[in-house]
Amino acid sequence: MGIKNLYIASLESNAGSLLVSMGIMQLLKSRIEKLAFFRPIIEETSSVDNDSHFMITHFQLDQRIEESYGMKLSEAEALIAEGKENVMIERLIARYRRFADQYDFVLIEGLNRSAFDKALERDPNLIIAKNLQAPFISVISGKEKSFDQIVHEMTLEDAAILHEHDEHLALFVNRLDEQNLIRLRTEYSHTNLPAFFIPEIDELDMPSVGEIQEALRCEHILGSSSSLERIVHRPKIAAMNAEHLLEHLQEGDFVIVPGDRADIILTVLGANYAKNFPSIAGVLLCGGLIPSQPFLELLHGLDFDTIPVLSIETDTYDTIVHIEQVTSTIRPQYHRKIALAMRGFTDAVDETVLLGRLKAPQSPVMTPQMFEYTLFERARKRRQRIVLPESGDERILHAAEILLQRNAVDLILLGERETVLHHAMKLGLDLSKATIINPAESELNERYITDVYAMRRHKGMTINAAKDALAHPTYFATMMVQSGDADGMVSGAIHTTQDTIRPALQIIKTTPDISLVSSLFFMCLDARVLVYADCAVNLNPSAAELAEIAIASAKSASMFGIEPRIAMLSYSTGNSGHGDDVEKVRQATQIVKQRRPDLMIEGPIQYDAAIDPDVARIKLPDSPVAGKATVFIFPDLNTGNNTYKAVQRSAGAIAIGPVLQGLNKPVNDLSRGCEIPDIVNTVLITAIQAQGESV
Repeated sequence: MGIKNLYIASLESNAGSLLVSMGIMQLLKSRIEKLAFFRPIIEETSSVDNDSHFMITHFQLDQRIEESYGMKLSEAEALIAEGKENVMIERLIARYRRFADQYDFVLIEGLNRSAFDKALERDPNLIIAKNLQAPFISVISGKEKSFDQIVHEMTLEDAAILHEHDEHLALFVNRLDEQNLIRLRTEYSHTNLPAFFIPEIDELDMPSVGEIQEALRCEHILGSSSSLERIVHRPKIAAMNAEHLLEHLQEGDFVIVPGDRADIILTVLGANYAKNFPSIAGVLLCGGLIPSQPFLELLHGLDFDTIPVLSIETDTYDTIVHIEQVTSTIRPQYHRKIALAMRGFTDAVDETVLLGRLKAPQSPVMTPQMFEYTLFERARKRRQRIVLPESGDERILHAAEILLQRNAVDLILLGERETVLHHAMKLGLDLSKATIINPAESELNERYITDVYAMRRHKGMTINAAKDALAHPTYFATMMVQSGDADGMVSGAIHTTQDTIRPALQIIKTTPDISLVSSLFFMCLDARVLVYADCAVNLNPSAAELAEIAIASAKSASMFGIEPRIAMLSYSTGNSGHGDDVEKVRQATQIVKQRRPDLMIEGPIQYDAAIDPDVARIKLPDSPVAGKATVFIFPDLNTGNNTYKAVQRSAGAIAIGPVLQGLNKPVNDLSRGCEIPDIVNTVLITAIQAQGESV
C-alpha cells in the first residue's frame, strides 16, 4: 500500500523547503494523476502565500489557492498559548481531510520551525505531521555552519522525529559549501536514513530585476518582459563619468543612475552589447526622472530592448537601502531560477531510493502533465548529445539554457563561438556548459566532406558539391549524428522542413524494417496523451505505407509510455462503407495484423467510434480498440494536418511535434512558429529516441 501524503519542513527560514518540495512534486507529477499541495499554517501576509502560489501555478495543480492552507500563524499560536493545541490539530485535520479526499496524493509543506514561538517545547510541524499520518522529510540549512554543527543538527532532528513517533522518510541538507558538501556525501552515503546534500546555489539567493521592480514598485520603461528574469548580483551606483564607470562594470551589475544622465545610460547599455564588456542585469533611473521620448526612441532603435530599464521616484540613497531589503524568491515566471533549483535537487537525489521510500501509487493513465515531466526525468538518466544547428535564433538559446541548467542533455551548438556567446550574453543567458562548433573551422569538416562524397557519388555528387552541402548547418549537423559525434539533431526554427529532412533521408536513411520516414504529434489533451500520425510528412500514403506508419507509431507510443491501441481512421467504420479510400485503410489494417499480430488495431474506423466509448458500444461493441484508441493513423496528410490543428486550437490541446520516426538515428523538425517550451520538449524527445529504450 503506497502512502497518500508527505510532510516537508525546515528548522529555519531560507533553508530550502520550497526547493525540496519542487523536486519531490516533479517526481510525483510523472507518476500520479491527481496531486495537491497543502500548507497547514502560513505566516500573516497581505498577499498570497508565495510557496502555495508557486506550486499551484508552476505545476498546474487543479486546486484553488484559498483551499491550500489550514490557518494563519497568529490563529495557531493563539490556540497554543491558550492551551488549546488539540483544537488547533482538530481544525487542521478537518480542513485537510475535506481537501485531501479529492486527490490521490497531497504534498504538505510546513512553516519553518523558527517562525513559531521559540518558547514552544515541541516542533508544531512534527505534531501536525503525526496527526495527518504523513511521513516526514526534514530540511536543514548548512549555510555558514561548520561540519560538526551540521552533523549535530542532523542527529537532533532525527531524534526529535523519532521521539514524536513520526516516520522520518529522508533528510535534506541544503546550501552547503563545497568542503562540507564533499565530506557529507562521503561520510553519510550508507546510512539507514536517506540523506541528500545540496550545494549553495548563489543565484537563488539573488533577486531578479523583476523582484526589485515589484518590491519597489518601479516603472518598467524599456526592455522585454523576459528581461526581468535577469539576476542582480549587486547594485552599483553610477556616481562618476561614463569613461571611468566602464572600468568598474562587473557581470550582473544593476546600475543605479539619475534619470537625466543620458550619457551614463547610453554608455552602460552600449557596453552590454560590446563583446569585451560584461553583461549587466539592468538599469534603474532614480529621482523620478525619465529621459525624453526622442532618447527612448533612440534606445529602441539601437535594439537595447534585451536590457531592462526601470524608473523610481526615490533618490539614490533610499533606493539602495530598499534594494538591499529585497528578498529572493522563486516565481513561476522565472524559468532560470526554476531550472537552477531543479538541477540542484536532481543532482543531489538518488531518485530510486527516494521513490522506494515514498511507495507512491502509480497512476495507470498517462496524463499530459505526467508525460511532460517524464520527459525530463528520462532524458536526464542517460544524457545524450543533441546538436542544434540554429544558434542564431533567440528561442534556441533560451531553450538551450533551460536544458543545460536542468542537466537534461549535452548540447552542441553550431556557429562561431564568439558570436554565439556574445548573443547569449546580450540575452543574459549562461551557455558555458554547451559545446560550440564552427563548421567552417572544425577539424570534422574535411572528414565529413570525404564521407558524404563517398556516400553520394553514385548519385552524381562531386567533391565540390559535397563541400557546398557541408556548408549548410543542417547538413553538417546531420553528418555529426551519422558519424556518432552527436546522438540526435533538432532543427526547423529557422530552416524549412525540407532543409531538416532531406539530409537525413540522404545520409541517415531509414531503419531496416521501415521504408519511409513519417511523423507523429503527441496530443496532450486535458486528461490523456494521444498519438496522431502522419500529420506532417507523407502526402497520400499507400496501404503498405499506412501500415508502416501505424507500426512505427505504435513503437514510438510504447517508447514514451503510451500503450498502443491503433485506430486506422476513415470516413467509415467496419464494413459500413465502400470506396477506394476505405479499401486502402482496410488493406493497411490487414497488413499490420499480418506483420504484427501482437498489436491491438482496428480499421477502418471513424474518429468518434475510436475515441468515444458510448459511440463505440453502438458501432463496434466487441472491439478492444474502439472507444479507447491511443494511436490515430490518418489516411492522408490533408486529413491529419487539419485534424491536429483543429484539435489543438479548438480543444486547447498541446501538440508536441512533429516527431520524426523511421530514421536510423533521431532527427526532429521544429515549426518555424515554435516557442521555447516546444523546443525544450522536442530536444528531450530526441534524446529519449536516441536512448532507444521504452518505458
